[in-house]
Amino acid sequence: MYRWQIRPPAFLRRLLPGTVWRLPVEAEKVVYLTFDDGPIPEVTPAILDMLVSEGAKATFFCVGDNVRKHPEEYALLRQKGMSVGNHGFAHRQAWRTARKDWLADVEQGATYVPGDLFRPSHGQLYPGWLADLRKYCRHIIMWDVLSYDYRADLKAEDIEGNVLSHVRPGSIVALHDSLKAWPRVQKALPRILRRLKEQGYRLESLTPAEIEKRCKI
Repeated sequence: MYRWQIRPPAFLRRLLPGTVWRLPVEAEKVVYLTFDDGPIPEVTPAILDMLVSEGAKATFFCVGDNVRKHPEEYALLRQKGMSVGNHGFAHRQAWRTARKDWLADVEQGATYVPGDLFRPSHGQLYPGWLADLRKYCRHIIMWDVLSYDYRADLKAEDIEGNVLSHVRPGSIVALHDSLKAWPRVQKALPRILRRLKEQGYRLESLTPAEIEKRCKI
């Protein structure tokens, strides 16, 4: 797998000005793990147990319809001290959806996951939609490291390698608390957590205060 597939190239980041891909932490060894597409009863609580056992915090970008169906798992995220962000209501792809319908989906998702953090489903976002999107969120979160944990043709060892070979201070790492990703995440995540801790990293949640402090907004 090519490096540019795991760590998005600079030109892509420039196409979406004002979005957050990595936090400037200077020499401080901080990493921000994120999980998309939950909450899922069969997956999300198990991931939370792994995080809590290692004293790690993370951020969960939740699909509104999953929050509607699984409110207990969503509440558990908050109880365990994790941050949450809006991931749309129905996980719509911007590149296959009309602008007004996609923005309506973001707005509906915000009714279930209120707050200032948003990540576009599938990472798809048109630059011309940024101004309208900011009516529903202050911080649009992308990623510095994409794990590819959702790919069935990869093994848990591949996911672990994708993360550990590319992570750096301030990295935002994209993982998934989904049924599709779970066969690989359940094996890779404990090893990722242990290795990052051994390397001296602190695993924190993304919050508006953290983003604004680091980015001097």
